[in-house]
Amino acid sequence: MTDATYNLNGGYKPTLKRYADLNGPDFFPTPRWATHALIDNETFEGPIWECACGNGAMSEVLELTGQSVYSSDLYDRGYGQAGVDFLSENKRSDNIVTNPPYNAAEAFVAKGLKSANKKFALLLRLAFLEGGNRARTIYSENPPSRVWVFSERITFYPAGSTVKGSGTTAYAWFIWDKSHTGNTQLNWLKPGYKKRYASR
Repeated sequence: MTDATYNLNGGYKPTLKRYADLNGPDFFPTPRWATHALIDNETFEGPIWECACGNGAMSEVLELTGQSVYSSDLYDRGYGQAGVDFLSENKRSDNIVTNPPYNAAEAFVAKGLKSANKKFALLLRLAFLEGGNRARTIYSENPPSRVWVFSERITFYPAGSTVKGSGTTAYAWFIWDKSHTGNTQLNWLKPGYKKRYASR
């Protein structure tokens, strides 16, 4: 039986289903262009850990930085090292970059702040800026150094599905840079990444 929440006028409505990734069988690879937008605007020195690598969609773009990339995931998606629970690992890395599971974003922030030596970058809903609890537990002590807001909507689809339509949720790259001083910088990514890197 088809899951009705995936269908909207013949297309997909994946933003409502991203929580399914926590149970293992469903996951939503990050479109390559979204990672290109990151590496075009942020530099990374030293190894990068992609700690929720899925099928490697993000890792393969991160390798274009020329830095070594270690890829891991809690589940076996056929890429990287499977069975690695980022939230319980003691491993550190100069840089950590990932698109965290939908319902574990706050836990990933807390862990990433302890595990990244230089930079920690998460692809999150722009609405992650909101919330009294996050204001108390994250932003009062560890606000991001920079937030890169997407001018184009990212659409996440289940692996293997045909891309149709456009997403309804705004996203941004949240960067914690250990060398940064001062207040959070709010930046906007220029339109055009989706078209420029769609087929790469």
